[in-house]
Amino acid sequence: MTQSPPSSRRAPIDVFGDWATQGKDQGMETGHARAVNNMLDYALPKVSNPEAFTFLDAGCGNGWVVRKVRETKGCQQAMGVDGAQAMIDKARSIDPAFANAYECADLLSWAPTEPVDLVHSMEVFYYVENPADLLQRAFEHWIAPGGRLILGVDFYLENTVSHDWPEQCGVDTMTLWSESQWVEAFTAAGFSEVEHWRVDQGRKPDWEGTLVVTGVVPG
Repeated sequence: MTQSPPSSRRAPIDVFGDWATQGKDQGMETGHARAVNNMLDYALPKVSNPEAFTFLDAGCGNGWVVRKVRETKGCQQAMGVDGAQAMIDKARSIDPAFANAYECADLLSWAPTEPVDLVHSMEVFYYVENPADLLQRAFEHWIAPGGRLILGVDFYLENTVSHDWPEQCGVDTMTLWSESQWVEAFTAAGFSEVEHWRVDQGRKPDWEGTLVVTGVVPG
């Protein structure tokens, strides 16, 4: 893949907006499915009220995870938020009966009308200058007491094959943290019961897997 010089790199929401119009969102869904399924298999049975829970996908893309979780027994509401308008437009076009479940917003300033029981996010939280700010936002404004955040990242220090992605993708904001930095940031934000693991290690040469980190809002 041709690398992009720093001067030609663009904001993540612009890059991913283009991906939506080019149909690359389908590839993202396929590529992330194993990690997402692992996270949901872990988190859904642990929701505080499995008979009536609410769900948010932060950085929802075309909404495929929202649609998947909506079909889960006990899910009363599933919603998605994304910074790329083209991704939200795609989600609404695929899921017109639930178009209002998708919102375009800046995650660093957005909050749901009511906090939810489970927030999932795949490959999103490092697309900001300081992921700690986004973790704090999620802790304080997105998640109900007793609720959970679970996120997956492929771009992290130990996964060295990911280090050239900013150049490859032409993205101007990608913050490279180590596994321990992610875990410590969860704790610093206030989350309890923090756990972490890797999914799909060795799927391709030198691939360290998707790093999953999760924690609970005390309450």
